[in-house]
Amino acid sequence: MSMNNATLPGGPMSGLVASAVEYMMDAGQRSVLFLDVMRRRGDQYREHIAQTAPHVLQYAAELIVDGRKLDEPVNYALVRIIPPKDVEIDLNRRPFIVVDPRAGHGPGIGGFKADSEIGVAMKAGHPCYFIGFLPEPMPGQTIERIARAEAVFIEKVISRHPQADGKPCVIGNCQAGWAVMILASLRPELFGPIIVAGAPLAYWAGVHGKYPMRYSGGLLGGSWLTALTSDLGGGKFDGAWLVQNFENQNPSNTLWTKQYNVYSKVDTEAERYLEFERWWGGHVNLNAEEIQFIVDELFVGNNLAAGRIKMSDGQTVDLRNIRSPILVFCSKGDNITPPQQALDWILDLYADVDEIRAYGQTIVYTVHESVGHLGIFVSGGIAKKEHAEFSSNIDLIDVLPPGLYEATFEAKDADTTNADLAVGQWVMRCEARTLDDIRAMGGNSPEDERRFAAAKRVSEINLAAYQKFLQPWIKGLVTPQMAESMRNLHPLRLQYELFSSRNPFMPAVESLAEKVSEDRKPVSKDNPFMAFQEQVSKQIVHALDGWRDSQEALSEAIFLAVYGSAAVQAAVGIDPQSVPSRRREMSAQHREMLQARIAELKSRIGEGGLREAAVRGLLYVGSARGMVDERSLEALRNLRRNDTGARLTLSEFKMLVREQFFMLLLDRETALAAIPKLLPDNADDRRTAFAAIREVLSASAAISGEVANRLQRVAELFGVDAEGSSERASNVAPFDPKAKAS
Repeated sequence: MSMNNATLPGGPMSGLVASAVEYMMDAGQRSVLFLDVMRRRGDQYREHIAQTAPHVLQYAAELIVDGRKLDEPVNYALVRIIPPKDVEIDLNRRPFIVVDPRAGHGPGIGGFKADSEIGVAMKAGHPCYFIGFLPEPMPGQTIERIARAEAVFIEKVISRHPQADGKPCVIGNCQAGWAVMILASLRPELFGPIIVAGAPLAYWAGVHGKYPMRYSGGLLGGSWLTALTSDLGGGKFDGAWLVQNFENQNPSNTLWTKQYNVYSKVDTEAERYLEFERWWGGHVNLNAEEIQFIVDELFVGNNLAAGRIKMSDGQTVDLRNIRSPILVFCSKGDNITPPQQALDWILDLYADVDEIRAYGQTIVYTVHESVGHLGIFVSGGIAKKEHAEFSSNIDLIDVLPPGLYEATFEAKDADTTNADLAVGQWVMRCEARTLDDIRAMGGNSPEDERRFAAAKRVSEINLAAYQKFLQPWIKGLVTPQMAESMRNLHPLRLQYELFSSRNPFMPAVESLAEKVSEDRKPVSKDNPFMAFQEQVSKQIVHALDGWRDSQEALSEAIFLAVYGSAAVQAAVGIDPQSVPSRRREMSAQHREMLQARIAELKSRIGEGGLREAAVRGLLYVGSARGMVDERSLEALRNLRRNDTGARLTLSEFKMLVREQFFMLLLDRETALAAIPKLLPDNADDRRTAFAAIREVLSASAAISGEVANRLQRVAELFGVDAEGSSERASNVAPFDPKAKAS
C-alpha cells in the first residue's frame, strides 16, 4: 500500500501545521499587545490634553515672554531652550528661533527629537529659542495680532544677545513659514537668515496629476464651509479638521500602514509609535477670524505673493521687502506643500535673477527627492544632513551675494578635497540658478490660472451668501455646550477616547498584555504564514492607494472641467480669453531708489583699500565657478584665527561683499581696472592678500580653466607672480578680509 509523503510524520504537512500553530500563537499575542498599545495611546492622549501647556519638546525650556500678558494678548509664548550638559553654546553666535506650525497640532515638532532643528542648531553652538502656543486662542486673537507678538519675541531675543555676530536665524515650519515671511516683510530689520521648511507660499501652483489638495477649496465651493465649521464651534475652529485633511491625503497610511506597522512589529515599534501619536493627537483650536484669514487670503485667495494682503494700519505685505537671505526647503515627496507651492512665489515676484538682485535679495532653495511633509522637520536623517548643514553654514548663506541659488550636498569621502574644512559628513554648496530652473519643475498654464481665479470668485460669492442668509441663524442656535460636544465627538478624538482606559473592556486588555509579555513567543522570520501576512498587507496598501489615485484623478477632472468652463468663468466675472499673470511689476519708487543706488556704487568704484581690492578680486575669480562652497568660508575663517586686529562685524562684511559684487555686476571692466589704485605700495602686503585669495579658491577645488585664467588676471592687477604668490613671508600676518584697513 502506497502512502503520500505529506501524510507521514515529520513530512511537509506536519511542518506546515507547526508553522500554522506558531503563527497563530504569535498573532494572538501580537493582537493583545497591539490593543494594549492602543490603550496606552488613549491614556497618553487624555494626559496630554489635560496639561495647561502640552508640548512634545524633548528639551528643558525657560519661559521668556508669555504672549497672554501682552497688551494685545495671544496664546503664543517665547521660551529659551536649555542646552543639554554635553552641548556647548557660543553666546557670540547668532541665535536660532524655531517657530512651530499651528496647523491643527500642538507645539514642539521642531524639537521632537535630539536630532531635530533645535538639536542640530545647538550642536553648531547657537543659542536656541522656541515660539510655541497653547491649545486655546485668546479672545479677539487674529493672524495680525500674532505677527505683532512674534515681533516682540524676536526683539527680546535680539536684546538678550547684543554681542551676537548677526540677527537671529528664524525657522518657520509649514504654516509658520508663511507667517514668518509675512512678519519679515513688515519688519525686515529684525531678521537674519530665514529658513522656511515645507511652507506653502504659492497656493495655486502645481502640476496636473499630482498634489490634488490645491483643488479642495474649489470642489467644496470655497471658504463658506470654513465659516460654517467655526460657527458650529461657537466661534472656534477645531484643529482636528485640519489634521483630518492631512489624513485624507494618504488613506493607506491612515487606515492601515501606521497601525499595521505597530501590530507586525509590536515588540520594537510601540514606543516610537506612541511618541509620534502624542504630537499627532494634540489637537488645538483657532479663532474663527484666524482660520478665515488663512483660507480666504492664502489657500483660496492666493493673495500673499500677489501683494493683496493689507494690515489694519494699511501696510501692504510685500515679500520683496525682505532683506534677509531666504532658504526654502521642500521635497518632491511632499503632497501637502509640493515644490511648486514652496517656490513659485519667486516667479510671481521677479522677472529674472537680475530683478532678485535689484531688490538685494538672496534666495537659496533645496529640493529633496522623496521625504514627506512631516519628514522635512521630523526626520532624524534630514536633521543630520540638511538642517545640520544649514545650521553650520548659516554665516555662508548670510554673506552670499544677492541672487538665486540651489543648495546641494555631496557626501564626504577619502577623495574629498580639504575634507577637514567641511563640517559633518556632507559638503554644502550653493550653486547659481535662474528662474528657468524653477519653471522646469512644472507649473500652471494660463488656463489653470483662470480656473483658480474662477474658484476664488465662487468662494467669495458663496461666503457672502452664507454670511447674509445662514450665519445669523447658526450663531443663534449653537451654544457653548453644543460646540464642546461637537469637538469631543470628532472622529479623530473618538479614536483615542474609545481605546483609553475609560473603556470598561480595556483594563482587562492591560492585565492580559502583562501575562502575554511574560510568555512572549515571537514567530520565526522564515514562517510562511508571516510572509503571507506581509503579502496581504501589501495588497491592502495597493488597493487603498489605487482608490486614492482614482479619487484624486476624479477630483482633478471635476475641478478642471467645472472651473475651466467658459460659461462659469464669464458668470463670475473672469474673461475666458484673458491671459492672467500674477507677476508684480517693480514700483516706480523702487526704480528711482535703485537708479540712485547704482549711481552711488559706480561713483565709489575707485574708493577703498586692500580689503576692497581683495574681496573684489575673490568675487571676480570665484564667480567663474557659479557656486560657493562651505570649505571656502572655512578657509576664510582659518585665515583670521591668528589675527588680533580689529575686525568688521559679520553684517559689515556682508555689506562689503555686496557692494563689491554689485560694482562688478554694474561695470566689471572698470571695477577690475581700479584694483591697482586700491592696493598699497608694500609688495609683501599685496603678495599676502593674493595668497589669501588663492588659498580660499583652492579650498573647494583645483584651480583650472576659466578660474585659473581669471586668477592670472588678478595676479597681474596685484603685481605679483601667480605661481609663487601662495608662499607668505614669515613676518607678514595672514590676510583678514574682515580686518579694518589702516
